[in-house]
Amino acid sequence: MPDSSSTPGTPGNPPAAGHSVGDIDSFITMLRAACEDKKMNARLQELLSLSDEKRKAMLHTWLTDMMIAQAPRSLITAVGCLMDDAVAEKAYEVIFNCQRGET
Repeated sequence: MPDSSSTPGTPGNPPAAGHSVGDIDSFITMLRAACEDKKMNARLQELLSLSDEKRKAMLHTWLTDMMIAQAPRSLITAVGCLMDDAVAEKAYEVIFNCQRGET
């Protein structure tokens, strides 16, 4: 199983000092895709509307499954960003608004 313990932006490792999730291209790409794909948007809205504790538990399971399946590192990193409460809240706001034409 790939080790994410030293990769910034993966679960348990925030982006490197001086960087934000806005610097993680795969995270921005994921949000853009959620704005264009109704199914993806609905799945992320469902995930992000959970309580912080439930969201993190679901993400942990999802990320573990993705690592076992050897999903692309960029996808794991993007999804891992949602472990942060503030990032998850802002991502929810972005994808909620984009489906209503408020991007």
